[in-house]
Amino acid sequence: MRPLAVFDIDGTLVDSRASIHRAACEAARDIGLPEPDYDRVRQIVGLSLEHAMATLEPGLDPATLARFVAGFRASFNRMYAEGHEEPLYPEAMSALRRLHRDGWRLALATGQNRRGVARNLAREGWADLFLSSHCAEDGPGKPDPAMLHAAMAACDSDPSRTVMIGDTAHDIQMAINAGVLPLGVAWGFHTIEEQRAAGARHVASSFSELTVVLDGFADMTRAA
Repeated sequence: MRPLAVFDIDGTLVDSRASIHRAACEAARDIGLPEPDYDRVRQIVGLSLEHAMATLEPGLDPATLARFVAGFRASFNRMYAEGHEEPLYPEAMSALRRLHRDGWRLALATGQNRRGVARNLAREGWADLFLSSHCAEDGPGKPDPAMLHAAMAACDSDPSRTVMIGDTAHDIQMAINAGVLPLGVAWGFHTIEEQRAAGARHVASSFSELTVVLDGFADMTRAA
């Protein structure tokens, strides 16, 4: 059975650091709050949007929280209307293509909504790479293991042959909750130390290093 690699999107494959911070700041201004600094915003990336915004500003009443969430979405809609697209991290596409060529099954598990997933799957070549995609709109968000359970079911895999690759403690905790190998990357929203504290088995400093770790995992699954 071929191994399955499930990738997070924001901070793992796509560099959305500036756009997510901008959207959070614009949403905060819209409801009369001070702009949050980047360090606060980066902590909530990966959670479902409603959970993320409630975590960012926990004192909001339900009506104000709904406006905060709507303002975040509106900010992204304005950016996309202006032609903005978050760039892929260097080497991300070549690493994905190499894994696909080597026989890996690939899937996505993200805190984005289904519209955001569709926007990313429209990137050149992505629809041919990923067998399935799973997001917070499909059910419980990270760190609940539901998305990984769905990915394994869709790709005919099991925990012993599945790895989750993400950049936040939420990704790592989701992987542990699903019983799959938790791998982190050093270039996203959470620090290496934060991911290790959450239980990451390894935090890669480059896509080249990540593929070496994945090669070792694939060899172990073939031998099992």
